[in-house]
Amino acid sequence: MGWAPGAMLMVAGLAALGIAAWVEHGLGEVPCGLCLWERWPWRVLAVLGLFAALSRGRVARGLLWLGIPVMLAACGLSAVHVGVEQGWWPSPLPECQAPVFHPGTFAERLAAMPLRPAKPCDAPTYLVGALPVSMAGMDGLYAACVLAVIAYCLARGRRSGRR
Repeated sequence: MGWAPGAMLMVAGLAALGIAAWVEHGLGEVPCGLCLWERWPWRVLAVLGLFAALSRGRVARGLLWLGIPVMLAACGLSAVHVGVEQGWWPSPLPECQAPVFHPGTFAERLAAMPLRPAKPCDAPTYLVGALPVSMAGMDGLYAACVLAVIAYCLARGRRSGRR
């Protein structure tokens, strides 16, 4: 199978995480709860890719196969997030709901506040002004493309007789 497909998975995962970090820290966009959940499949993919690049034969192929459910999960999380952004359904995460104010002194309320304000999950982030696709939508499209590349690599390996 070679190291190339595994390295591609690792680079794909790290690229997604790098863009998310750049948007958050470089552009100052605050991620919502769903945005943070959408990063997990990319972390898993990067680790799978690293191990696949270091492995050979059936182990490397098995690690590539594990990339398929990981990317399906990434597509699913993206679809849920886009649905929340479009108002098709409410967010499944409690941190995406309206804040709850608890009684107490002003100091207690201030101490209970998060360090950074939370972003509602139904407020999309657009990177390209003329492109009406949010980051959540771009994440899903990217995950679908990576999924297609994984399937292509696995099919190519099967056709060439590698198992």
